[in-house]
Amino acid sequence: MSDTEAFEARLEADIAATGDEAALEAIRLAELGKKGRISEMLKGLGKMSPEERREAGPRLNGLRDRVQAAIAKRREQLADVAIAARLAAERVDVTLPVRPSPAARGRIHPISQVIDEITAIFADMGFAIAEGPDIETDYYNFTALNFPEGHPAREMHDTFFLKANAAGNRKVLRTHTSPVQIRTMESQKPPIRIVIPGKTYRQDSDATHSPMFHQVEGLVVDKTANVANMKWVLEEFCKTFFEVPSLNMRFRPSFFPFTEPSLELDIQCDRSKPGEVRFGEGSDWMEILGCGMVHPNVLRSGGLDPDEYQGFAWGMGIDRLAMLKYGMPDLRAFFDADIRWLEHYGFRPLDMPTLFGGLST
Repeated sequence: MSDTEAFEARLEADIAATGDEAALEAIRLAELGKKGRISEMLKGLGKMSPEERREAGPRLNGLRDRVQAAIAKRREQLADVAIAARLAAERVDVTLPVRPSPAARGRIHPISQVIDEITAIFADMGFAIAEGPDIETDYYNFTALNFPEGHPAREMHDTFFLKANAAGNRKVLRTHTSPVQIRTMESQKPPIRIVIPGKTYRQDSDATHSPMFHQVEGLVVDKTANVANMKWVLEEFCKTFFEVPSLNMRFRPSFFPFTEPSLELDIQCDRSKPGEVRFGEGSDWMEILGCGMVHPNVLRSGGLDPDEYQGFAWGMGIDRLAMLKYGMPDLRAFFDADIRWLEHYGFRPLDMPTLFGGLST
C-alpha cells in the first residue's frame, strides 16, 4: 500500500469514527482547509516537473474528492442520527388521554358558587347587592345597630379590635355585615331592598366556626314592610336555594339588638340517615337564619323616621349554607387550599347558576 493510500485509509477511519458535527468539521478544516494537509499537497503541484505533475495531480485531486465525499456522507449520517434522537425525545404517545384544558381543570370555590346562587335568587326578587368595608368603626359595627356602650349584647361577639388611634378610638374587623344596613339607609332613600354578602370576623375556630367567615344579610325598608312579607321572601329563598318544591317553616322568638321582634327560622328536614340532611321532608327541624323587624333605634341611626318607615332584616352564614347543601363536614377545609378538596367540591367555572337552568347543575 502506498503512502497516499495508507493516509487515505486512516483519514476515512477517522471520519467514520466522528460522533458529532463539531468533530467532523475539525477534520475537514485540518485536511481541506486553506492550511490543511491535502490543500498543502495540492499547492505543491506547482513546484513539480510536468511528468511528476501528470502522475501526482490525478492522485491528489482524487484524494481530495474522495475525502470531501466521505465527509459529506458522514455529515448526512450524523444528521439522520440527530433527527432520530429528537423524534425519540419528542415522541407523543397517542394512546394517552388528552390533557384537560385550564377551563376544564379549574374549579370555582364552593363559597363563590353559593354567593352566586344567593345573589341570583334575590336578584330575581328585585334585590340589589350592597357592599361595605371590612374594617369598621365601633359606631357602625355596634352603636348604630342598637348596641349601646357597655351593653351586654356586645359580649355576643368576640371582636378583633385594631390599635387605638390618636383620639383613643379603635376600629374593628366587622363582626357582621349589618353595618352596611346603616350605610345604605344613610345614602339611599326608601324603598330599600338589598342583600349584603361579605366576609366577617370573630375570634372562634372549630369544625363549624372560623375566625374569618362569610355572611349574607338582607334588608327591606319601606312604609308597609311587615312580617308576612318577610316570611314570603325567606320561604321562597329557602325553597329555591335547597332546590325543593315545598318545605315547612317555623319561627321561634329570639333576641337580636337590631331587630324587634326578633325571630329564628327553622326549616323542615330529615336527618334519619347519618351524615345526610334532606330538606323539605321528614319530621326534624334545623335553624337556618335569624331575622326580625328592624328596631326603631336602627332606623333612626340610618336617618329614617320609624313613625313613617318600617322594615325587616335577616342574616345567615354562607359557609354553613354551603356545608348543608353540599354535604361538607368541616368548615376548616374551606380555607386549607387543598387542591384535592377543591377538585372534589368545586364547581366548573363556566357553569353559572341561574334560576331557569338550575342553581347547581
